[in-house]
Amino acid sequence: MSARSQDSGSLQERLLPGTTCFGCGPANVKGLQLCSFPAPDDADATVAEFLPWPEHDNGLGYLNGGIICTVLDCHSATPMLLAAERLGLLSPTQLLPYVTAGLQVRYLRPTPLAEPLALRAWITSGDESAMTVAAELSHGGMAALASPRLAWGDDAMRNPARPPATCLGRRSRGRDRALGRRLRRVR
Repeated sequence: MSARSQDSGSLQERLLPGTTCFGCGPANVKGLQLCSFPAPDDADATVAEFLPWPEHDNGLGYLNGGIICTVLDCHSATPMLLAAERLGLLSPTQLLPYVTAGLQVRYLRPTPLAEPLALRAWITSGDESAMTVAAELSHGGMAALASPRLAWGDDAMRNPARPPATCLGRRSRGRDRALGRRLRRVR
């Protein structure tokens, strides 16, 4: 499972305590329970540590590519959660609905199965309805890179394949615009 090294609790534990996501849901006892934290060296980035299980073997003694995608996907949402929390747009009782609209992963080398892996993610661009995040998984050098696109708003939950500009729902439009303004300053 993931390392839980910070006293204040992970972003997932603080902001999504009831989430049952397989990759990062604190409420999924059979899931990976990835724990992400603000990066100590960059206010807009997040970090996590993941220790694969023996069951995550790809059959050749390395980490399965699907598990790599899962932890990169789940961790890539955390810079958005961090930004929304800092803007007061998110709390354990007020969620910002989002989905991964796309995920491109590039595997750079085989990833070890029995050693802790480091994850890091940061926002590269964003607007009122979507953002692009860069995420990396490493162990003594880069092992995999991901560039997911996240869409948010009420409509994103119903139809993530729609173009991001049309993913805003009426109820969350104000929160989405505030986050979009913050993300444009990051670019």
